[in-house]
Amino acid sequence: MNAGLPMFDAPPAVDRVGVLFPLRLPEPFDYQAPSAWSLEPGAHVLAPLGTRRIHGVVWRVERDCPAAGNLKAIEASVDAPLLPETSRRFIDWTARYVCTPPGLILKMVVRNERMLEPAPLRTVYRATGVMSGRLTPARAAILAIAASEPASAADLARQAQVSGAVVKGLIDTGALAPEQSAEEGPFPAPLPEGGELRALSALQEEAAEMLRAMVRRGGFEVALLDGVTGSGKTEVYLEAAAEMLRRDAHAQVLVLLPEIALTQAVLARFEARFAARPVEWHSAIPDKARKRAWREVALGRARLVLGARSALFLPYANLKLIIIDEEHDGSYKQDDGVSYQARDLAVARAKLSGAGVVLASATPSLETLVNAQTGRYAHIKLLARHGAAVLPQVELIDLKLDPPEKGRWLSPKLTQAMAEALARGEQALLYMNRRGYAPLTLCRACGHRMKAPDTDSWLVEHKFSGRLVCHLTGFSMAKPKACPECLAPDSFVSIGPGVERVEEETREMFPQARISVFSSDTVQSGAEVRALVESMAAGAIDILIGTQIVAKGHNFPLLTLVGVVDADLGLKGGDLRAGERTYQLLSQVAGRAGRADRPGRALIQTYAPEHDAMLALAAGDRDAFLASEAFAREAAGMPPYGRLAALIVQAPSQSLADFACAALGAALPNAEGVEVWGPAPAPLTIVRGQHRRRFLARANRGVDLSSFMAAWVRPVKLSSAVRVQIDIDPYSFL
Repeated sequence: MNAGLPMFDAPPAVDRVGVLFPLRLPEPFDYQAPSAWSLEPGAHVLAPLGTRRIHGVVWRVERDCPAAGNLKAIEASVDAPLLPETSRRFIDWTARYVCTPPGLILKMVVRNERMLEPAPLRTVYRATGVMSGRLTPARAAILAIAASEPASAADLARQAQVSGAVVKGLIDTGALAPEQSAEEGPFPAPLPEGGELRALSALQEEAAEMLRAMVRRGGFEVALLDGVTGSGKTEVYLEAAAEMLRRDAHAQVLVLLPEIALTQAVLARFEARFAARPVEWHSAIPDKARKRAWREVALGRARLVLGARSALFLPYANLKLIIIDEEHDGSYKQDDGVSYQARDLAVARAKLSGAGVVLASATPSLETLVNAQTGRYAHIKLLARHGAAVLPQVELIDLKLDPPEKGRWLSPKLTQAMAEALARGEQALLYMNRRGYAPLTLCRACGHRMKAPDTDSWLVEHKFSGRLVCHLTGFSMAKPKACPECLAPDSFVSIGPGVERVEEETREMFPQARISVFSSDTVQSGAEVRALVESMAAGAIDILIGTQIVAKGHNFPLLTLVGVVDADLGLKGGDLRAGERTYQLLSQVAGRAGRADRPGRALIQTYAPEHDAMLALAAGDRDAFLASEAFAREAAGMPPYGRLAALIVQAPSQSLADFACAALGAALPNAEGVEVWGPAPAPLTIVRGQHRRRFLARANRGVDLSSFMAAWVRPVKLSSAVRVQIDIDPYSFL
């Protein structure tokens, strides 16, 4: 030691902390924080970013590092449940797989800072045991209630059936003491044996036992529950959920549904089975319920969650089983914002956390079925309907041979079948997957077609509201009196049918019938959906006319006839899965008929009765159709035998879009096993003023297509006005 040299205290050690923000950022940013804070990965913090103070999540921590002058300091730690390790790993994996900055995936998990707020507090009162003054019967009743469980002043008065003045008097004398309590406690725990246990058929019990065995084995495993419509798949997968809740007191179970409209009916069945209402998660729940659900999921106290695809991104503390109902449904694919297929990400999430997965469907996707046939997934089959019900008879109506009358859309054969069903006191369902009155409004004088501003999509006429609506952008306008192109008055003609037009025709033909329309235009809330479904189930509706919403999960005992007005809608365009989707949807619709003790019948109107999907529907031969689809896909190297990715370019002008495509084309990397087609104008070339172009990449099964797409786009510098989106495994080709 050199005596005489000044002594300096060593600077205090700090932790070097990587923070991921819920923004379009490619990686966590480094900060420093006092080691005394003991921040852990998953902790929520507030940190400066530019001129803002933003919420972020700690992604990594290096302990006891020297203080660095070039690193900003974290400003505060937020008292909120840690984001679990499995959630962080899932965010990183998803970001890489869908070629999206991890910050945007984090934003799907923590949508805003309000999610992190603690449960609101309320003042409750407990009995102190100290009493002054006379103990009246009213006072005694209040004190007895408060001794068993603290309650608010209003609740004490209500339960004791006394005035608020009596409660206030006890507070003033010190007999009741105030304390703070969470306004919202944990959700009621589901009871595996506590609710309505329905008897299972021998087939259902066999399938349920296979799922129970999977749960007992534990760890990552996937099973396809493949059952015909009406076979009782819900009752079977309820048993898988019950087994998980029974075996692990802390396990969380997630059930995904494709449509919010199904939520109420399935919620009711789950509540009856487990004597507790599942926790809901979908876009229709209010903010207060959303905050409570998020908090309880993160704390591990929400043990049974039922929701739409976004529920997959909740911060589960101990997720052990994921059930995906109607796993084939296209609603699990999100195209807006971050593009992802929830079914595929659910399997990935389960693998990361060692959870089981049940995929349930009467018409499984080809991807899932191939995985089951090759042994990657267990294949559990329910080949018969439950009870006395049998599968409906399916008949094709060739509209070239048996057309409707001029100006009508229902063929004589279909209307005759409807009349016969009504005469027997039974119900009919007409399926038309097109909202509104007519999909196209055309000027008969000059041929002008009404379109949304700055968008290529046609405006759909809604006759009863007198408006023209773009179902793509939401634009709406009153139907004009004259053509805006040639100014001809009263020259518009409605082309094609929608559900409103089918309803108009049906009312003319069956004026005494009770008719309702079931679409997102006519029922917009959970209460309205529930009321309509209950009316139909009770026999208060004779003819139900609906869009795709009617095809899923509904059970109407008196419904014996299903009529498909236009079966060819889904076959139009160049969609890879057009035939598969058409078969799935029409099979589901037809399956609404004859689900009780009366035989069902489905009549399908088509101009293409020779199409493979139509022939398979009529023959009831799903496996032959899917085998044909698989053969064609395998020969072309298409999913599930190859992989697809789309690159969508959007720009405010045609020239800018073309320039961006030229730059991307020049940067295309060479890679073995990858083909790239395009660029080409998207079928919907202009949307909201944005000009759209598409590239399509096809890769062999073993190619890491996500890495290829990311490497392709990464070095290309484009104008900030140009947006480039990567869609891994695209479902929409518009």
